[in-house]
Amino acid sequence: MLAVSYAIPSCCINRFYIREFSSSLQPALHHPWYKKRFGCCSTNQQENCSLGSPTHLPRMPGGDLSVAPSVGHLTANNEAWLWDQIKGEARRDADSEPALASYLYSTILSHSSLERSLSFHLGNKLCSSTLLSTLLYDLFLNILSSDSSLLDAVVADLRAARVRDPACVSFSHCLLNYKGFLACQSHRVAHKLWNQDRRPLALALHSRISDVFAVDIHPAARIGKGILFDHATGVVIGETAIIGDNCSILHHVTLGGTGKAGGDRHPKVGDGVLIGAGATILGNVRIGDGAKIGAGSVVLIDVPPRTTAVGNPARLIGGKEKPSQNSDVPGESMDHTSFISEWSDYII
Repeated sequence: MLAVSYAIPSCCINRFYIREFSSSLQPALHHPWYKKRFGCCSTNQQENCSLGSPTHLPRMPGGDLSVAPSVGHLTANNEAWLWDQIKGEARRDADSEPALASYLYSTILSHSSLERSLSFHLGNKLCSSTLLSTLLYDLFLNILSSDSSLLDAVVADLRAARVRDPACVSFSHCLLNYKGFLACQSHRVAHKLWNQDRRPLALALHSRISDVFAVDIHPAARIGKGILFDHATGVVIGETAIIGDNCSILHHVTLGGTGKAGGDRHPKVGDGVLIGAGATILGNVRIGDGAKIGAGSVVLIDVPPRTTAVGNPARLIGGKEKPSQNSDVPGESMDHTSFISEWSDYII
């Protein structure tokens, strides 16, 4: 079988691809199996695409921020608007950078929905010579389409990246390039497989996520929605860990156990928590809602809601008896250093 990575319909391949690769690609692109799986452009689309370059594809709707719901208040109910926005952003980027036109068409513009685009992209990211992208595409699409709560989480995670990370220039940028976002969505599918008792497949997917994205989340771990894994490299989350909604976790964070003991042995993180880069939280401890963990901290005990823990071993800002209270929701505000003004009150 001819393997085609990020293949696109022949009518939408620019003249360079047709000239250089037509002898190898054309049989695959016109094969009934391909048309059944990925669809085919209509006659009108073929006529519009006959100009030769993917930059001449019919303009997709979306991309008009003047009619957008507030990004800060974007909810799952706005999925249709969000998908139009993503297509509009992809169209804009294809117009401004023709080198990306074929890539953007195959990953976003050729798909009819967000779940199809995400399934296609993850399938190509996580495939290997023995774990085929077509199998993964079907797997991701089936699971994402069968559980609306998963798509709600995808929308919430896209919103989280766009609102909290100033480096996130667009929703499409996050969808295609943010490995923390992609690892999280892949984990959601692996977690669903784990709960369906399809554990060998869940573990195989877990292994591929770790290999490709350098993010190691056990498929049994439970993760809420509105999650930002910022940078994401080196994140490790253990089997019995739980993460609430609207949390932000930076790179090289570990939610681990304390030894070889089995059972419930990993941290429980509440809603709206911010965990700084390089922080390590060990054991079945509770990180309360709205808490903040400073970068590089080692947390071995419970952290009360709306407090800040820093250091190695971590201690509470303001002292154990009357710790200072966070005035914001750290997981959403992304304020890593507000506790510095109280450093003189830090109790050793």
